[in-house]
Amino acid sequence: MPLVAWSVLVYCGSLLIALGVGPPMRTMLVAITLAGTAVATCLRSRVPALMCAVAGGAMLIAIVAARDAERCGAVLSSVHAWDAEFESEVTAGALARVVVSARGCSDHAIFLVSRGSAAAGQAATVRGRATHGERGLFIEDAAIEGAHRGAMFPRARASAGGRIDRIFATDAPMVRALVIADMSGIPIEARDRYARAGLVHMLSVSGLHVGIVALALELLASILRLPRKPARLATLALLTAYVAAIGAPPPAVRAAVMLGAVLMTRLLQRPTSPWAILAMGAAAPLWDTQTVLDLGWQLSVAGTAALIAGGALSRRVIPSGWSGWRRSLATAGVISIVATAVTAPLVAYAFGRISLLGPITNLLADPIMGLLQPLLFVAMAIPIAGVEHFAADAAHVLLLGFDGIATVAASIPWAAPVALPSVVGAVAATVASIALIWACQARHPARAVVLTLSALAVLIVEPVLPRGRQPVELHMIDVGQGDAFALRTGYGRWIAVDAGRSWNGGDAGRNTVAPYLAHRGGSLALFVLSHPHSDHVGGAASLFAMLRPDRFLDPGYVGTTPPYLAALREARAEHIAWQRVRPGDSLVVDDVVLNALAPDSAWAAQLGDANLASSVLSVRVGATRVLFTGDAEGPEEEWLLDHSRDALAADVLKVGHHGSSTSTTPAFLEAVHPRVALVSVGAHNTYGHPSPDVMQSLADAGITTLRSDRLGTVVLRFFPGLIEVNARAQRWTVPVSTMSTARAVNP
Repeated sequence: MPLVAWSVLVYCGSLLIALGVGPPMRTMLVAITLAGTAVATCLRSRVPALMCAVAGGAMLIAIVAARDAERCGAVLSSVHAWDAEFESEVTAGALARVVVSARGCSDHAIFLVSRGSAAAGQAATVRGRATHGERGLFIEDAAIEGAHRGAMFPRARASAGGRIDRIFATDAPMVRALVIADMSGIPIEARDRYARAGLVHMLSVSGLHVGIVALALELLASILRLPRKPARLATLALLTAYVAAIGAPPPAVRAAVMLGAVLMTRLLQRPTSPWAILAMGAAAPLWDTQTVLDLGWQLSVAGTAALIAGGALSRRVIPSGWSGWRRSLATAGVISIVATAVTAPLVAYAFGRISLLGPITNLLADPIMGLLQPLLFVAMAIPIAGVEHFAADAAHVLLLGFDGIATVAASIPWAAPVALPSVVGAVAATVASIALIWACQARHPARAVVLTLSALAVLIVEPVLPRGRQPVELHMIDVGQGDAFALRTGYGRWIAVDAGRSWNGGDAGRNTVAPYLAHRGGSLALFVLSHPHSDHVGGAASLFAMLRPDRFLDPGYVGTTPPYLAALREARAEHIAWQRVRPGDSLVVDDVVLNALAPDSAWAAQLGDANLASSVLSVRVGATRVLFTGDAEGPEEEWLLDHSRDALAADVLKVGHHGSSTSTTPAFLEAVHPRVALVSVGAHNTYGHPSPDVMQSLADAGITTLRSDRLGTVVLRFFPGLIEVNARAQRWTVPVSTMSTARAVNP
């Protein structure tokens, strides 16, 4: 592999890692790479020194980009007018998401439109009041003014999306993914199905589809007996126009640059390494550093590298005597196996699955994609009604076949085991993939094979390695309007309290909670449900299927919501031990002690509202106490004051019912007397949570109040005498209350 390819690979990987970790880790990584550069230079190892220098440079760029993002957040939230490019139609009363810019800064924004409208592909000035958070800006009372034609690429992408919606109707979400790399319209259950079947990369790697279109154009030129040089120039021009017309998504830009380089080398009759061409294509979209975080771009580059490596391996391992269909089938099989293995870490990290049937399903789906992509190109390139209808009808049949392969493969038991690697495991798997690519094309693959096996050994051994004792942590996971908390014991095991909400086609357990816990490592020892409302139990079934907790604590209030019933069914299917929450019960998980205070069965039997039968737990970590209240409201708080007043004192209070005015009564707050209050609530929710009166009561009591709608995910670390708070890349400490500590030790 040429040095330029290795340099681009190291640059992209280092940039991806640096953007995915926090500021302290970035600084540490820069120090490590600089030390590596110095050592390699002293040892006169030029290539390692260069690679370390490239990695250090990428991380420095990431640090600058992160600081610019923080600065831009402050700038954009301080102004009252922003420029915006609209990819879809927006009218008054709509909730819109768009990229806005002002004073040289840009960011994603969500806003409620009070007046004005804009069509797809237009640009406009948006006025309003903004607050900045983890998800970007939220603009209130937004007014759209002065709509006009937008910039070329956003306008082209919006126009292409509109044509796709018009031509392909119900198939439009799939076609959008295949043509303009927009997977947002594909339901989460469909994406999970394709991940289980090992076909999800075909939805993201639009660059592969650009390649298929280029091949179809060359075949057409050959059939028409056009002169080779003009035909190749025409192909290059058509591809450039096509990529511009679909809005230039990064995977398509990568493919277009690669194909342009290939065509130019053929025209100039100067062969070039495919790895150098891949390096050019991979680096082309990186004028925006955030491109490396785009899953489509990641899968596009990894998939193309696998094609090159698989082709090199097939030329070595397939007997030279094989020819015709037998050689073609064997080559396709080798490439499919390599492609599945190389993209597996990305798919596992993003979707939590590894498909064992990927090589087979790819062999079956490749011919379908080979026919489908030229059809889609014809439909987009020839705006004639008859051509569009023919292409749409033919594409529908092919899409049914593609989905049928995914459906059959996903339904086979054990064909796609759950795989949610930790960060260390994901890095080890990525190293194994890179080493596999190296082994496939190396003349002497022994060292690459050893590296591959070593990385796989780390991947296998890492989850079972003994971990040194760490401070206990409490994570308030940002799941929007709902609850999801997780305690990490000093020995790395998790206790989850609620799993967020569910919605049509997805839930927070699958999308947020399970990946959050798994990527940080450690098993799920216990799941506690506060009550069976969907914003608390919505993600439980997915969490059970993906992480399988050892035990399930349930308040026992009879609930009939579909998410609650799904959680019970999944618990039974996974043989998860079920236990009812009873006041007075105690449970120890490593160095965390849980004491149940409510609900009482006699009390709950008289209730008609599940909120009033919420699980209330007093959790003790050393001398520090945390009180979980679910959605407990005033009547249950009164019951607790009558029956467990002395056990309520805590340093950390999970505020009941998302800060609603129905909870956190003055008498209850006085009895708890916390130093820190946690409010899990969705930004700008329709319920009016949290109540301003409750927030004022907490402020008047001098309580540090942390809200997920403003801070996103919050992590508390417990040390003797103090609590360390981590939120929004900031860290500070809160001393533990002497009174609460005394009560916690002597209840």
